[in-house]
Parts: sequence; C-alpha cells; structure tokens
Amino acid sequence: MIRRALEEGAREMGLEISEESIRAFEQFADQLKKWNRKINLTAIISDEEIAVKHIIDALMFAGCVRDNERVLDIGSGAGVPAIPLKIVKPSVPVTSVDAVGKKILFQRHVARLLKFAGFEAIHGRVEELCDTHGHGFDLITSRAFSRLEQFVGLAAPLLAGTGRLIAMKGPGVADEIKVDEERLAALGFEIVSVTPYRLPFGKGERNLIEIIPHKAA
Repeated sequence: MIRRALEEGAREMGLEISEESIRAFEQFADQLKKWNRKINLTAIISDEEIAVKHIIDALMFAGCVRDNERVLDIGSGAGVPAIPLKIVKPSVPVTSVDAVGKKILFQRHVARLLKFAGFEAIHGRVEELCDTHGHGFDLITSRAFSRLEQFVGLAAPLLAGTGRLIAMKGPGVADEIKVDEERLAALGFEIVSVTPYRLPFGKGERNLIEIIPHKAA
C-alpha cells in the first residue's frame, strides 16, 4: 500500500523516486507503524497518509536541497523531513534535533537500519546546539514548528554566513507572513520566495518559505 501510494502520489507531483528509495521508504514506514503501536510518535498512521503527508511532503523540501549543503531539521519529530531527505540524497550531511527522547531513539534506529552515513539525531533543545554547532549549517528547516519569527530567532545562531532557511508551512501562511515580515527584517532576514503546492489525493495545501540573511541577498 505504501508503494502504490508513493508511486501514484509521486506521479501526480511530478517526482521521480528510485526503486532503492521506495524500498527504504517501505522500511521507514514499517518501523514507524511498529514503533507507533508502543509509543506515540505521530498521529499519521495510515499507509496513504504516511506516504503523502510524511514522505512526499518531505520530498518537496528535498528538491530544494543542494548537494553540498549541511542540513539541520529543527523539531524533527519522527524524522520528517530529515529521514526522507537522507534516503533520496544520501551524500547530504543531515542533523536533526528534537526535545522528545523517544522520537530521537526512533530516528537513530532507522538510521542504523538503513545504514545512513552522515546522519546525526540529537536529543535536546535547539538552543543547546549553539555551543557545539554554531554557524554549522548551510540550510535549516522546520515543519510546522513555530511562527516564522521564532524559527528564525532559534536558527540564526546555527546558520553559516551564506546559509538559508526553509520553513515548511501549511495553508494560511500569507497572514503569518504579513505579521512577521517586519520582525524578520529586524532580525536581519528577509523572505525571498514562497512556493505553494497541493499534496496528492486532496491531502492538503503546503508552502515552502525560503528566508535568507540580508547580507546574502
């Protein structure tokens, strides 16, 4: 079921997914459902919703990632978009951080199962990374993690000088942008693009919001 939903959804979105990646996604989904029966990792539990709302949504973000970028996923939860990104772009260094220990344990389990290299899952608050990972990332993302102003405030100390941020947001983001745009400017950042898209099978609307420091404009 995961395979069919992935293949049909990818066609609808104009995405290409290799056979190797599909097999890895099947393993990820199987482990997610297995772990979720014991501990609460996600409210998204049906095969179709895992395929679309977790994997294909993450692949839309992955399409924005450049091959040489070091990526941080803030508030990664059960590993989305970090794990799908790593599956389709294995050479990209990916770090995820989440304050919930069981979610990080799950991510580490999947990373071992899929034999990831260059993948780090950190249990802690993002504020705690400044001492060890300050200015260490070229691309920082979050998925429905917080308001844009809060996301930028947390991410800024971890962003390399020419780096960028991509916030993954649901519908209605235009109102949030209106409220936060001036606040972002005060932090030294600006929104340079908003990319809307609709998930397959009528599963909702999403937006990718790219934000950069003023000096990188």
